[in-house]
Amino acid sequence: MAHVTVYTTTTCPYCKMLKGYLTEKKVPFSEKIIDQDPASQEEMSKISDGHMGTPFSVIKKDDGVEVKVTGFDKGKFDEALGLQ
Repeated sequence: MAHVTVYTTTTCPYCKMLKGYLTEKKVPFSEKIIDQDPASQEEMSKISDGHMGTPFSVIKKDDGVEVKVTGFDKGKFDEALGLQ
């Protein structure tokens, strides 16, 4: 299965919704909380070309393709992860 990294903040309601959705769909993910970890914030800034909105996710698919998703977009996650 794909590896999902989710960049979040502690005050972001959409981050909570995304984490709940991924958990409901049984998609394992790692979380990086950027308002508590400056290194994760810098990492996200580089990966997202300076975009700092959350949630920001990186999906590394089994075939090596990397999909970046800004915000909580069920359609993009479902497509990238092959969910129904």
